[in-house]
Amino acid sequence: MQILLVEDDRRVADHVAKGLREAGHMVEHVPDGKKALYTAAAETFDVIILDRMLPGVDGLTILQTMRAAEDHTPVLLLSALGEVDERVKGLRAGADDYLAKPFSFSELLARIEVLARRGPASPEKTTLTVMDLSVDLLGHEVTRAGKRLDLTAREFRILEYLMRNIGRVVTRSMLLEKVWDYHFDPQTNIIDQHVSRLRQKVDKGFSAQLIHTVRGTGYMIRPSA
Repeated sequence: MQILLVEDDRRVADHVAKGLREAGHMVEHVPDGKKALYTAAAETFDVIILDRMLPGVDGLTILQTMRAAEDHTPVLLLSALGEVDERVKGLRAGADDYLAKPFSFSELLARIEVLARRGPASPEKTTLTVMDLSVDLLGHEVTRAGKRLDLTAREFRILEYLMRNIGRVVTRSMLLEKVWDYHFDPQTNIIDQHVSRLRQKVDKGFSAQLIHTVRGTGYMIRPSA
């Protein structure tokens, strides 16, 4: 593995780097945040071991900068701040794992090996597409064949859920739970009414029908032949 070790404590850095090299890994050590940002952007690593408290630029800022730049290299955050709130901050900033100091080297090694097997996290989809229908999850825009469709907020949520389950049957109960937050069937045709209006906007005037009714069960988005 090619590992970037970002640690300003020379004693800790020497101990970790020595152990990693003895385990057969290649290690590049940088002692401060500014060098870490430059090195992470300029080179490719399998795993980054990142200290939380660093001179220049702190570990959380480095994490946030990497993730904003779509760098999804697995990161293990090291910190003397082991409280739950600090761990949560680190994970929310983009860390894949968190290890409090002092730590056992064998645990550190096991954790980075797990991260390396897992590989870089795939960035979350921001656009869902089937045939000529496209749903922009960030901009909340829906287009079909380049034409913008004017959906209500509820219709957008129904379509998004159907699009996330392309080719699978989505029952009325599933839609009630995911779109309306109902965990029971209120004995209403509200689902059918909304889907009917959605279908008018998505399918009417287009040669291929995408929203299909599965009789007695629910609905499905399926590409037409």
